[in-house]
Amino acid sequence: MQADETLLLRRSDVESLLTLADCVDTLESAFRLQGEGKIPGSEILGVRSTNGGLHVKAGLLPGAQNYFVAKLNCNFPDNSARFGLPAIQGVIFVADADSGSPLALLDSIDITIKRTAAATAVAAKYLARKNSVTATICGCGVQARAQLSAIRLVRPLEKVYAFDVDKSVVKNLAHELSDKLDIEPVNNLADAASRSDLIVTCTPSRQFFLRKQMVNAGTFIAAVGADNADKQEIDPALMASAKVVADSLNQCCAIGDTHHAIAKGLMSKQDVYAELSEIVAGQKPGRVNAAEITVFDSTGIAIEDAVAAVAVYEKARTAKIGTHFKFAA
Repeated sequence: MQADETLLLRRSDVESLLTLADCVDTLESAFRLQGEGKIPGSEILGVRSTNGGLHVKAGLLPGAQNYFVAKLNCNFPDNSARFGLPAIQGVIFVADADSGSPLALLDSIDITIKRTAAATAVAAKYLARKNSVTATICGCGVQARAQLSAIRLVRPLEKVYAFDVDKSVVKNLAHELSDKLDIEPVNNLADAASRSDLIVTCTPSRQFFLRKQMVNAGTFIAAVGADNADKQEIDPALMASAKVVADSLNQCCAIGDTHHAIAKGLMSKQDVYAELSEIVAGQKPGRVNAAEITVFDSTGIAIEDAVAAVAVYEKARTAKIGTHFKFAA
């Protein structure tokens, strides 16, 4: 590839170059570096339209080569029903942070799916009980498959209760993962949650549905769906009573489930226990006893996209995968 060329990578290219296990390892290393102050904070910009929105997450990834990485994702929850399209579509732009040269343009779908699930797995490694074998998954779309697969890399998951307002996606999930997990479709979320060591919420809900009284002592919760200020999955009273760990403190206080608990006057920014990077870097302990309820407020941060995208870009260059083109031609 010539110095003035940009590498174009399709979703199939990204899928072939980034495994979920590699993504978990890459994100854990990135969180550790961020906790040690070796990776700077990132920025987010959001713009809303009637049926969805666009968000831009950008950051600097320093290293042997310095990179700027920006992800531009459109999120339209009703796309499947209205147009037969994915809810999330977008691109990731990788540039040389020393010269500004555009190095790569990647489809964002696979990276978004895998890095979101990988962040949950990293959080579960530090915040869930080591003997966690039972989970409830709320929202049974594409992200659910990645979440369960990622958690299985760090915890001995055996039994899953699957909950969704759309019963067809529950059935599909159970069928697809039947050779790996015992998945039981459920209608009673309270009963399932009370029997679970881990709970993952990955829905487009705009009203909380996981209530404080549903959750037993010792449970780990990954709150994944609230990636803008209108979305909400977790009871503010549950957030206020749990040990809350944020992927980004500022971001979770602005758009995550933490944001809703603060808006209700039940929490303040100071009540958030830690950022995940602080725990991975060893600056604060993760789970300290078997009884505490831990919540990972996962809004999705730029460093997750950046390290995954750069890993894909560097592998693609080595393997000579992708299409080269010149913007200025």
